[in-house]
Amino acid sequence: MATDAHNTMRAMVLHRPGDPLRLEELPRPEAGPGQIQIRVEACGVCRTDLHLVDGELPQPALPIVPGHEIVGRITALGAGVEGFSLNERVGVPWLGWTCGACRFCLNGRENLCVSARFTGYQINGGYAQYAIADARYCFSLEGIPSGRSPVELAPFLCAGLIGYRALRLAGDAQRIGLYGFGAAAHIIAQVLKHQRRPFYAFTRPGDRPSRQFALELGAAWAGGSDEPPPTALDAALIFAPVGALVPLALRHLEKGGCVVCAGIHMSDIPAFPYSTLWEERMIRSVANLTREDGAEFFDFIQKHPVQTAVTAFPLEQANDALARLRSGALQGAAVLAMS
Repeated sequence: MATDAHNTMRAMVLHRPGDPLRLEELPRPEAGPGQIQIRVEACGVCRTDLHLVDGELPQPALPIVPGHEIVGRITALGAGVEGFSLNERVGVPWLGWTCGACRFCLNGRENLCVSARFTGYQINGGYAQYAIADARYCFSLEGIPSGRSPVELAPFLCAGLIGYRALRLAGDAQRIGLYGFGAAAHIIAQVLKHQRRPFYAFTRPGDRPSRQFALELGAAWAGGSDEPPPTALDAALIFAPVGALVPLALRHLEKGGCVVCAGIHMSDIPAFPYSTLWEERMIRSVANLTREDGAEFFDFIQKHPVQTAVTAFPLEQANDALARLRSGALQGAAVLAMS
């Protein structure tokens, strides 16, 4: 598909949930006030994208270009943008815009903004050669140690950030279970290893490759989600969108422990007896992220080597990447690499 190098771009577009993405030629978006234009170098393929494509998220802005783990170079600055420069490498996360005026924004909980808009959901995302983003919600990646490719960096923008927020919500828990050993868990496993906190990996029953992957990353134990860990857990982070894991994880918690549900979408949680929750156990959910989360996470990975295991796909194979993710056939993260 030929493109005009000056004013058009290629993008994968969702027109209706349940349908495959279409490769299309679109006008190249221009940066408005407070925005930056980015030449996309890579964009992660997140499970949230899968929920969007499969129709599990309500009221997307259709047609929409998915993708919210964007890494790229700034090609234009909109009026009023400060703190960024042309050709600077930046990352764009899921939370793409907030009002800045509601009670949540004003007390440091911008992730709960009543008017929030999200990249690749209400704002066109990174399954494209170019994207625009609110400069307030972009992170400079220039401080990341050199040698990291855009493909390697992309999973940090959601799997890393949301995983890190989930870990923050677990507080100072020491023995941590990770349910669903995919893109987020393999990053947070390395954070925990640097923090010298033991972690226990729970995978799909029978998924030996994921168990081996977890053990290679330093897991104190790895087993199926239907197996008990060798010790009680202080916290469990659930990355798999499976509600039935919640009561299972609760049963393995120490008194006062918490289960943190890290996904934007999860199947229904089945009923369980109150005794499973008693003794001050808790269930929490993670909603989006804050800029403080991002600043703290990127400061951490500047100081500690955290690697990403990625499988790269060209832009036009986005549907194949989603299918691989849906089937559980990937270790680590899938990423679209732009030519």
